[in-house]
Amino acid sequence: MGTDEVAELRRRVREAAGAARGAPMPELPFSAYRRFDDDGDRLAYEELYFRRRAHVTALAAEALIDEKAQLDALADALWSVCDEYTWALPAHEMHATHFGRGMDQCLDLFAALTAQLLAETVRMCGDRLDPRVAARVRTQVDHRVLSLLADDDRPLLWEGWDHNWAAVCGGCTGLAALALWEPGPRLTRVLDRCRAAQLTYLGGFGADGGCAEGVDYWVFGFAHFVYFAQGLREFGGDDLLAHPTARAVAGFPAAVHLGGGLFPAFSDAGERTRVPAGLAALLARRLDAHVPAEAIGWDLARDWADLSRTLRWAADGPGPTPPPAFGTTYLPDLAWVVDRGPGAAFAAKGGHNAEPHNHNDLGQFVLAAGGEVLLADLGAGEYRKGYFDDATRYDFLHARSHAHSVPRVDGGEQSAGRGHEARVRECRPTSEGVEFTVELAGAYEVDGLTGLVRSFTWRRDAGELLLVDEVEAERPLPLEEVFVSRLRPDVRADGVVWTGRAAQARLWLPDDRAAHVEVETVRTTDHDGAPDTVHLLRIRHELTRRRTRLEHPFTVAAVETDRP
Repeated sequence: MGTDEVAELRRRVREAAGAARGAPMPELPFSAYRRFDDDGDRLAYEELYFRRRAHVTALAAEALIDEKAQLDALADALWSVCDEYTWALPAHEMHATHFGRGMDQCLDLFAALTAQLLAETVRMCGDRLDPRVAARVRTQVDHRVLSLLADDDRPLLWEGWDHNWAAVCGGCTGLAALALWEPGPRLTRVLDRCRAAQLTYLGGFGADGGCAEGVDYWVFGFAHFVYFAQGLREFGGDDLLAHPTARAVAGFPAAVHLGGGLFPAFSDAGERTRVPAGLAALLARRLDAHVPAEAIGWDLARDWADLSRTLRWAADGPGPTPPPAFGTTYLPDLAWVVDRGPGAAFAAKGGHNAEPHNHNDLGQFVLAAGGEVLLADLGAGEYRKGYFDDATRYDFLHARSHAHSVPRVDGGEQSAGRGHEARVRECRPTSEGVEFTVELAGAYEVDGLTGLVRSFTWRRDAGELLLVDEVEAERPLPLEEVFVSRLRPDVRADGVVWTGRAAQARLWLPDDRAAHVEVETVRTTDHDGAPDTVHLLRIRHELTRRRTRLEHPFTVAAVETDRP
């Protein structure tokens, strides 16, 4: 698997290391650090921070693949990281203040990642690295990270969180300890707590292995779970990959792949997630779990763990796997359904509105064809102050139901909270596709709304979707159907068309329609802070009967266009 890709990756590592030697690491000024408190901006500081980590990672990776590499620039970079005010992000200060600690002992995701990067680099370089640099790294990793688990019995916040934080923080901290310490009581205490964190992480999954945080956070969390599990096994500890939940979780990307490297961007995810090649190789070898070939990434990752494992493991992995068979995957615990056809794919979700990285999106669906998402989920928004605060999260466009293809009832959006859920009435795969029905009334707080059932009937070969909303109300209510895309809809007399590069989706409208149709265009920013334009097709109905059935037939087909 990937011998040519590994050779190309090694070339890119050398190129990146050469560039790092020729340029200083960016500074981390207080003016950037304070932006999060001053105006909510995270990216000003984080962009500088991650460039510094990429700088160190490139030089460390060169040392990994070339025992004769010059380490002067790497020594300077390690020394500089040891000088940093904190290894954590400004947005995560509560992980220090909660315990009355200074920011030099703030153990968040990125302090843990930094500890692993520095510790494994020192271990790997051995006598090649100046002993003064190695000693300082050991001291700083111990003080900033390892001592918090080895010498303080107070549980850290993330030790009880059953999502990516437990996996990443626990996994990286455990591997840092394994890299720097010989067996003894302190190492045992750290490993015991890190192992417990991994079990907490696994406890957040149902038997179907579905990740409510989305595919991006599956990669982030499960990758570091796997890296720690493998390291613990090699040390002679438990084999966490033998846990019965691990195999189910490993199959998640294949289960929800839309084809062409696309995934549903439910929750704070993206459409084109890439799975590190080293992780994919190990999952295939250890668990016979195969990541779709189109979704495997050979990027020059800024994450040391991803890059180093790809360099070490990917070349020995199995060959490419054939694309998955067309058909339906249903994850009952997660309440996601995905159906892949020869030319198009469909996905929809139920669940509840208190999931990790939650969006108020019950009844959301996506349509994809020709390697492009036509009816979309916007996925993760730009992370700013308040985005992860329950009191303000749903002021942000991406997390609100307003920016999802779900109804607005009496002007109201869906509400957040565990009590607001979508009960799956039926998920029935057929020879032609799938029928999926969810009860959505519980997602809303609207007086007089007594029932809202959304059903999807998808025929994969024909590329046809019939979406039906059946509404019961005790009084007249306005209901607005919303359909979201990054493609501008063309509203015509007989319907609405979204045209992509190689495919289009069409919503057919009845000749005698009484509904009001309009397009709302929203200019926002994506997860990386780049400008993003979103189009919301809004169809307003005035419901006057006790029971109303609203039908929305879609077709998806390949099309020849002049679009670039």
